[in-house]
Amino acid sequence: MSAADSATNTPLASDRRTVWLVLSAISLCHMINDVMQSMLSAIYPLLQQEFSLSYAQIGIMTFAFQVTASLLQPLIGMLTDRHPQPKSLPFGMASTFCGVLLLAFAHEYWLLLVGAMLIGVGSAVFHPESSRVARLASGGRFGTAQSLFQLGGNFGQSLGPLLAAFIVVPLGRPAVALFAIAAAVGVIVLGRVGAWAEGRRRASAASIDKTLKLPKGVVLRAIAVLAILVFTKNIYTASMNSYFTFFTIEKFGLSTQGAQIMLFLFLLGMAGGVMLGGLFGDRFGPLKVIWFSILGVLPFTLMLPHVGLVATGVLAVVIGLILASAFPAIVVFAQELVPGRTGTIAGLFFGFSFGMGGIAAAALGVLADMQGIQQVFLYCSFLPLLGILTILLPRSKAMGAA
Repeated sequence: MSAADSATNTPLASDRRTVWLVLSAISLCHMINDVMQSMLSAIYPLLQQEFSLSYAQIGIMTFAFQVTASLLQPLIGMLTDRHPQPKSLPFGMASTFCGVLLLAFAHEYWLLLVGAMLIGVGSAVFHPESSRVARLASGGRFGTAQSLFQLGGNFGQSLGPLLAAFIVVPLGRPAVALFAIAAAVGVIVLGRVGAWAEGRRRASAASIDKTLKLPKGVVLRAIAVLAILVFTKNIYTASMNSYFTFFTIEKFGLSTQGAQIMLFLFLLGMAGGVMLGGLFGDRFGPLKVIWFSILGVLPFTLMLPHVGLVATGVLAVVIGLILASAFPAIVVFAQELVPGRTGTIAGLFFGFSFGMGGIAAAALGVLADMQGIQQVFLYCSFLPLLGILTILLPRSKAMGAA
């Protein structure tokens, strides 16, 4: 079984074993990568004060980071499906390292944008190839491997606000440079992971099966539906990541540190949800998890704009938990739709995720300047209604459906 094999391939004996050490290493590096990403949004209040930024300028920063990753990830995914490049992983982390240093020491807004874009480039290189490595090391437990991989990322995202609250806020923006040390560690670890993946890929390169399980038209429709589901999920996630701190500051009068702790609660819920999504997807099928996650979160998003401080914290955890469970299931479902295209699918959906989040963040920033941040959260609370489109996904047993 190669790095891009689907579940229908007959794996080689050496590929049946789940390589937990490699999965743990790639999850750790995903955590490091996403700590850097979440650090960007977590220090927005500091940047707003230091550079006198509007909500629209904050949205443009998110746009610069996420759209850079969005444009590059699908291209890198398609390229590495044809010519896998696991040894490229440390170069992606090196780009993130440079971006973090720019965020720490930039004295002009345009340099902040360059720093954000370098972090986006790092993500574009990291996600498609590391997702392939996770599948290669899965031993057939594709949902669990994808969840463990994503768990590192979500945990890293949840750590960002806490690290900003208790390190960057007291010490000042240059303290962001301290986290470049973690990126340097990531470069070393990914060098070792890339060498392992290259050896496994060469040893198992003969068993790729790219035969579609379903008619091409059905596959294209399903990919379009999954993309829309990711779109709705990530607009809501963008509203939380970029503006939840401002929402809680404005509505409840919290300090910057208090608001970042509230954001941490949401991101912590997402870290738990992404792990549960893969585990339940392997057990019950990804389609059931998608149904539960996309529509099941609706009552809680509708409640969030109307409740008090304590209930807001509780709902932030619940919403993050349910919402995040969809993504590993969506990725695995899509990889089963298009066997042998692991990098392309990972690049498309991680890239689409970043891109739509970036576009949404910019648009929501403009809307917040016009109508207020609380009105933005009221509008976003209805987004999970589009989860009803899940009914259009194929239900064959080959796709993990009941």
